[in-house]
Amino acid sequence: MYHCDGGFPRSNTSLNFFFDFFFDSSYFQYFLMALKTKYQNKSDEEIVHLLMDSGNHELFEILYSRYFKKVKDKCFSFLKDSKQSEEFANDILTKAYEKIPGFKGNSSFSSWLYSITYNYCIDYLRIKKKLHYPNWNDSHEIPEIIDESEADFEVASYENLLTILELIHPEEKVLLLMKYQDNLSIKHIAKTLRISEDAVKMRLKRARTRVIYMYKQKFNANN
Repeated sequence: MYHCDGGFPRSNTSLNFFFDFFFDSSYFQYFLMALKTKYQNKSDEEIVHLLMDSGNHELFEILYSRYFKKVKDKCFSFLKDSKQSEEFANDILTKAYEKIPGFKGNSSFSSWLYSITYNYCIDYLRIKKKLHYPNWNDSHEIPEIIDESEADFEVASYENLLTILELIHPEEKVLLLMKYQDNLSIKHIAKTLRISEDAVKMRLKRARTRVIYMYKQKFNANN
């Protein structure tokens, strides 16, 4: 388990006392600062490759420090709970640490990490909050917008779009963020959310239509 104050997974061996002393010591903080300074100009992907090639897992701490707040903020956009978002960010970065050997470099490290983040949050909302998307969609019908297009979606005010995104189902929100904010492919989105590529395309179209319809209703975009 990672810790938001900057710590690596603690050992469960008889050396626990040593690890607790080392990680909590000023020596460790100095070591961490030196590590970050040495690799500060390296890209995320370069650090991942160095980590895998050298087996120096302390290098992940650099990625952890770069992304903890970003992951926490993404979690908060779904959970609306600061403490829980911090716990989720720790859990997600721990999961990413464990999955590092599976990082193939087909996308950026940030896209790979955010996919884990979205999946973790959506799984929680599906199970704990019982936010079942098909049922929600059936009870939130919208009129068909014949001339709906991606252009309509892209010219909308960013601040107003954020307002609308808070009103739609989290799974539609995730789809739109992954497609338009993180520029992920349909294939990548499908794999992350564990649905078919056809389902991604259909839900993306529905999500765009819903946002455009609600945007026009709320902000009179045509006037």
